[in-house]
This record gives sequence, C-alpha cells and structure tokens, in this order.
Amino acid sequence: MKKVLIMFGVIIAIFVIVVVSFVGIYNSLVQSQEQVNSAWAQVENVYQRRADLVPNLVETVKGYASHEKITFLTVTEARGKAIAASKNITVDDLDDQAKIQAFQEAQAQLSGALSRLLLIVENYPDLKASQNFLALQSQLEGTENRIAVERRRFNEAARAYNAQIRQMPANIIAGMFGFKAKAYFRAEEGSEVAPKVKF
Repeated sequence: MKKVLIMFGVIIAIFVIVVVSFVGIYNSLVQSQEQVNSAWAQVENVYQRRADLVPNLVETVKGYASHEKITFLTVTEARGKAIAASKNITVDDLDDQAKIQAFQEAQAQLSGALSRLLLIVENYPDLKASQNFLALQSQLEGTENRIAVERRRFNEAARAYNAQIRQMPANIIAGMFGFKAKAYFRAEEGSEVAPKVKF
C-alpha cells in the first residue's frame, strides 16, 4: 500500500512539473509575441509621424516653388500609398513576408519622393533659410532616424521570437497553439550605397 502511495505521489509530482513547464513555456511564447507586436506598433508610429509631417513640408516648399507641381503630386501620391499600406497590414499579418515587403516598398516610394522634394530646395536660397523649413527638415531627419531604430528593434524582437518557437520543447507548444514565425524588414536594393542629399 505504501509503495502504491509513493508511486502515485511521484506521478502527481511529474504531472505537476509537466503542467507548470507547459504553462511557463506557453506564457513565455505569448510574452515574446507581444514584444514583437509592440515593436511593430512603434514602427507604425514613426512611419505615421513621417506621413503627418509630409503635408506641412509640401506646403512650405510650395510657398517658394509653386511651379514644381509634378514633385508635389508625386509626394502626395506616395504618401497616400504609404498610409494605405499601413492600413493593409496588422499584427496578424506579421508572419507574411509578402505583406511586409509591400509595406516596405510603399514606404520606400515615399522616401524617394521626399528626397526629390528636398532636392528642390537647392534652387531656392530663401527656402533654405526659412525657419519653418529648417524646423520641418530637422523633424524629418529625426523621424528617419527613429524609423531606422524602430525597424531594428522590430527585427530584434522578431528574431528572438522566431528562435524561441523553433527551440525544443517550445516548438511543440508553438505548433499546438499556432505560433508562427514573424517576417523581417529586409535591406532595400541599393541600400548599401548611402543617399546623397544636397541643400
């Protein structure tokens, strides 16, 4: 009788250890996934900040270079596509590399359009000295730096999460509960060459 009770106690202890480990791993996966989601929210936040700056920047440049209509139109269209791309992707799509790529391409188009807009400034000395323009330029530079930082943080969070769901025994629990690998931001073609911006 005593042996049966001991065996029963051992089985119960093993069962409790397994359950506690299972819950711990599951909670850890949820926490890592939320870190990825939070990092993505920051990525969206800084891209939205840039999109919010664009109309003011365009209006400021318009005041000095009103005939550069094609450039203004290009920037406006690129901004619209970038905003639409932001609305077309949610945290549930972060395991879809194609959607991340589409988002990245739309943002890259806006970056290119903004670069062309800023090149106009070279021909307008008064614009280069405008306090409004200088303030917007400074904010835009800061935003571009924030975008780079938040993208790096997102990739780091995604890398940690992806490694976690591939390791034993977390991969079993990840498979059982549908935890999928997250996509990364990838370097854009030609990004190894630093852009040249002249004022």
